[in-house]
Amino acid sequence: MKMTAAHVKADVATLADPARAEFLQRFFRTGKGEYAEGDLLLGLRVPQQRVLAKRFAALPLAETKKLLRSKFHEHRLIALLILCAQYERGDAEKREALHRLYREHTAYVNNWDLVDTSARILVGEHLPSENCRLLDRLAASDLLWERRIAMIATLAYIRKGELAPTFRIARKLLGDRHDLIHKAVGWMLREAGKQSPAELLEFLKANYAKMPRTALRYAIEHFPEARRKQLLRGEFR
Repeated sequence: MKMTAAHVKADVATLADPARAEFLQRFFRTGKGEYAEGDLLLGLRVPQQRVLAKRFAALPLAETKKLLRSKFHEHRLIALLILCAQYERGDAEKREALHRLYREHTAYVNNWDLVDTSARILVGEHLPSENCRLLDRLAASDLLWERRIAMIATLAYIRKGELAPTFRIARKLLGDRHDLIHKAVGWMLREAGKQSPAELLEFLKANYAKMPRTALRYAIEHFPEARRKQLLRGEFR
């Protein structure tokens, strides 16, 4: 089978669903002034995109780069799925090339689903926890998506039982004004709290006064309802 970006796009075109695309344009907030203003969707479902990513799993890097630069959301998601799959199978040299490509194209990783699909593997898995200062730079970025990448990437460390990077990046992002960052912070804190409820509670107690309510609600979702109500009131005893 031929492996080019053009062949992927041709297969995507056969699955395009204009009615669903119209719904997705609203779902992904692509309107004027919204966080994904100007993004274009073709209406594919995520399982369909995963099938195509598997079909073109051996797509050369240069061709995957073309997909990642596409104006269509689905092309970019398929590219990221391919990059992640190749990273998990690749040797050290291949992984470094994939990580570098991702870092050079973060402007195209421009919606929450694209970030959440890729950040853990292509950033978090690549950087050892003792040398992950790239996350601090991303967390300070003017680009919303780089800040979300910084937070979601820490899921890789959480899964290894290393929680310090998550708490460090969460602390840096507590003052962020964007709801998508509040949700990312809360989500990663919740995952860290599953590993260590005591450390999560310590973090929440220390940062309660400046923590966005959305982040707090996400962070405490796994606690029983009565305890959640106490924590929302700032009762940490």
